[in-house]
Amino acid sequence: VAGALAGTAADSVLFPLDTIKTRLQSRAGLAISGGFRSVYSGLLSAFVGSAPNAALFFVTYEAIKRLLGASTDGLSDSPYIFMTAATCGEISACTVRVPTEVIKQRMQIKQYNTTLGAVTSVLRTEGLLGFYRGFLPTVAREIPFTCIQFPVYEYLKRKYSDHKGDNVEPLEAAVMGSLAGGFGAAITTPLDVCKTRIMLSSKVCIIETIKRIVQEEGAKKLFAGLGPRVLWISIGGGIFLGVYEKGLKTFTQLQLL
Repeated sequence: VAGALAGTAADSVLFPLDTIKTRLQSRAGLAISGGFRSVYSGLLSAFVGSAPNAALFFVTYEAIKRLLGASTDGLSDSPYIFMTAATCGEISACTVRVPTEVIKQRMQIKQYNTTLGAVTSVLRTEGLLGFYRGFLPTVAREIPFTCIQFPVYEYLKRKYSDHKGDNVEPLEAAVMGSLAGGFGAAITTPLDVCKTRIMLSSKVCIIETIKRIVQEEGAKKLFAGLGPRVLWISIGGGIFLGVYEKGLKTFTQLQLL
């Protein structure tokens, strides 16, 4: 439940930045894809997918951490535990995230005007597998990102907790989540550009997509949307992990009553 609340809060608040990032990364560019108009196009798709997506991630993440023997205080844990747990979490979450991303991004660049129209068209022209177009590129983007974000996040929490001599509060966790998210977002932007292009077209090969972008538009295009992506994920990481930690703390306190 804490994960579901976190995902819904982050995606709802930051949807306009995500729309602008997607339009910047599309082949047509920002202006032709809609500019700054209708920046909430595709919100319904994102909203429907946010809760189960984030819930799946955190349930898997926490379960794998415990399975691998993570300590309750996190003081002696290897970063590889967090990397493995986050990787498993992302793979499970992508089973929900990718279909909603496909619909959301196509609406963001004005390919469709309604969520129902987008779903119907994809189902009719591409079948069920059309909803999973870009699954591998999404996983290929998310795993490096999450392998950076969560070890950094857990490290910052551990160090700050040592310095403070007490548990990290949700607001403090939000700041650390923001820093970790922004750092990971900047490094993995080329993978995000590649994923966006594949979801918006019929190209399905990651390497070929990257080569095509470099050859036809220059290597600089691989960092299209860098600013909005870093800003979006920095703020989003703060909201996402802050709300998650707050929810976790609240539900833990309720259990103790």
